[in-house]
Amino acid sequence: MTVLGRITPVLYALIFFTFSSFAQQIPLNKYGLRVVENFDTYKQQVEKDINKQLIDLEEYIPGIKIDIKYATTYNFTGKVLYPKAKAFVRLPVAKALLKIRDKLKTQGLELKIFDGYRPYDISIFMWGATELKKYVANPKEGSRHNRGCAVDLTIIDSKTGKELEMPTLYDDFTKKAGHSYYNLSKIAIKNRALLKGLMIKHGFNIMDAEWWHYDFTGWKNYELMNISFDDLMTNK
Repeated sequence: MTVLGRITPVLYALIFFTFSSFAQQIPLNKYGLRVVENFDTYKQQVEKDINKQLIDLEEYIPGIKIDIKYATTYNFTGKVLYPKAKAFVRLPVAKALLKIRDKLKTQGLELKIFDGYRPYDISIFMWGATELKKYVANPKEGSRHNRGCAVDLTIIDSKTGKELEMPTLYDDFTKKAGHSYYNLSKIAIKNRALLKGLMIKHGFNIMDAEWWHYDFTGWKNYELMNISFDDLMTNK
């Protein structure tokens, strides 16, 4: 056996041990999930993998429109859940959204973001705020939003700023919001298909029950997070 052959298994073992040890630093919660609660832990992860950085979409895509309902009382809980209207996503998600925005601009259209990264504690609150569990993530599993790998969005007209007609308003907890529902106007079906086609082409997957929600491929590679918006805004 060559020297390289003897060293390679050792290197693999060291790499595995390093990443395993790093994961063990994140304690299990009552559901047996590892949720990043500490900002320093998050920063260490970003130092090891820049793709894990949570990006402020307004900074990364200048001019992008956001309408963060959870920073207001105009959401299904009736409570202000976010301290500020901000949309954060992991770096690869931001890159994909930029490409989609650029494609839409050639058609006189833009993206409007309703939600991105969502701290885990907010998901716990949402779970208890409605009986319609089909539309909220179970804290026992965590949400793609908690990983910074989900985005809620729609399309707007660049000139008027008005949202294109879609099957329902955002966070409509009825069967009309589902991708398989077709008792709609032709325009709504066309606009839903436009958004769906662009999102899938750029690495996103649909959520059957919600036309506005898309998960980024590879979301399992990103940790559940409970880092506050305040920390993300003040510790750049």
